Amino acid sequence: MSARTPIIIDTDPGIDDAIALAMALFDDRLDVRLITTAAGNVDVAKTTDNALKLLEFWGLDVPVAVGAARPLVREPQYETAVHGVSGMEGYAFPAPDRSQLLPETAVEAMHRQLQASAEPVTIVCLAPMTNLALLLREHPEDQDRIARVVFMGGSTQRGNKGVLSEFNVHADPEAADIVLRSGLPLVMLPLDAGWRALVYPEDSARIRELNETGAMIHGLLSRYRGIGLRNGLKMYDGCAIAYLLEPNLFTMQEAPVVVELDGKYTSGATLVDFRGYLGIDANVSVATDVDASGFTELLLNRIDACRRESGVG
Repeated sequence: MSARTPIIIDTDPGIDDAIALAMALFDDRLDVRLITTAAGNVDVAKTTDNALKLLEFWGLDVPVAVGAARPLVREPQYETAVHGVSGMEGYAFPAPDRSQLLPETAVEAMHRQLQASAEPVTIVCLAPMTNLALLLREHPEDQDRIARVVFMGGSTQRGNKGVLSEFNVHADPEAADIVLRSGLPLVMLPLDAGWRALVYPEDSARIRELNETGAMIHGLLSRYRGIGLRNGLKMYDGCAIAYLLEPNLFTMQEAPVVVELDGKYTSGATLVDFRGYLGIDANVSVATDVDASGFTELLLNRIDACRRESGVG
């Protein structure tokens, strides 16, 4: 068995996705074998370009595969008000190196990686889970090759897209439903965990001084949610990577989790049943709290590591 955890990152960069990728790509505990993209924060052409721009910035060679351009059933929804028209406004990136772009789809690239791996692979979902749902539908034989799915999505409380729905699940609830009913080991970093994993102005100032990567991230943070920095910016996607690196930072609870698909006002809501009302078995390990100061120090540490391992950052 490898000393490093093999992972596939499914993402829709996105400003907080960019920060999560910085945390993951420069840590010796993780072996990032593939990055797949999906429509989410912006359209899939832009999320793919953004993933490639980040890899070019860092001088890293990681294969990228283009994923779903739309949800399984619904019309696409984007978060340009939060992330800007490009998805990563706030820094002038170099043109992407498209040589790292695979000719196959995200689903086929994931399938190939899973079948070729000597050990099960962890899939980290930072986007709507369309690609993973398609993989499970088209290649059910791959399920035994997946160690677990760690996903940023859903909420145990209120939402940020609907009254009760978090964006990633709200954008493709049918995909989330397929994943939640799959029987795979699932770890959920919900919206409300991100409410506690905050970057404040003083943290952003420290990040800016670390290295070129820190300066880039500071630029993105300055754009992220406008003036929200002074109240603390929520590092939703970073929580998923932090969980992989230091799970002791999180308080976890096993619970049944289902997705509302049909509600007029609640479509996309995740029902996290801590009290047994649904009468079904627990299917997800849910983060209910995070060590906020420990998360901040981990974030700073991982951004600082970019300088030591990349000729650019």
